[in-house]
Amino acid sequence: MQENSALGRALEIVRDLRRRCAWDRVQTRETLRPYLIEEVFELDHALSEGDPVAIRDEVADLMLHLAWQLVLGEERSEFNADQVADDLTRKMKRRHPHLFDLGPPEPWERLKRKERSHGVLDGLPPGLPDLLRAYRLQERAAGVGFDWPDSGGPLQKVREELMEVEGELQAPEPTESQRDALTDEIGDLLFAVVNLARKAGVQPGPALDRANRKFESRFATIERMAAERKIDVSTAGLEVLDRLWEEAKDREGGTGNGER
Repeated sequence: MQENSALGRALEIVRDLRRRCAWDRVQTRETLRPYLIEEVFELDHALSEGDPVAIRDEVADLMLHLAWQLVLGEERSEFNADQVADDLTRKMKRRHPHLFDLGPPEPWERLKRKERSHGVLDGLPPGLPDLLRAYRLQERAAGVGFDWPDSGGPLQKVREELMEVEGELQAPEPTESQRDALTDEIGDLLFAVVNLARKAGVQPGPALDRANRKFESRFATIERMAAERKIDVSTAGLEVLDRLWEEAKDREGGTGNGER
């Protein structure tokens, strides 16, 4: 690998730090894992904000961690950057056979399934966030044809699951088994909503993130208005808070879509 390349420079700074910095010298794969996970989430946040300066900064941090893993692999004589790049090149050629005269184009999930030695749904990381895991499970199942042709099927499924949740909520004093049943039905409802989002071409994670941000912003507006009017939000009650909520929506040019 060329030492003056972008990755080459990143590798060299890590090698130098390993030689001359006491903290860097003692780092291992295990000690670096928490920081790597944190950096991935920070990059994801920067991407959601769309700030190119923040994205650049977080990509640099992630690049540092990738360089760390490559240097640690070198030190243990397990692999080096060129071998990893070769693996990447071969994988991308396999997954784009029509671009490299290796065969006709194939669906992405079918190509990836050829690389897996087990079942269609095997191999997803155990720590994958639940919302993303549901999306990927559905994508993989769709890769073998287990899918609705359009969003009409999952939309009807959402309606069915919602009715089942409503049925479970009828119990005035639910028993432990009824609470378990309600948990199952709400899980089914959430899974169906993820499927609806997928068929509609919407990533459910970012969609929920947008809803969370909207709620946080609007509730902060409620708290500011309440403070201006000497209202204690902890004792104001739903009727007062609902009026403030509607006013907050009006202040930001409410969407009129009826969400709370």
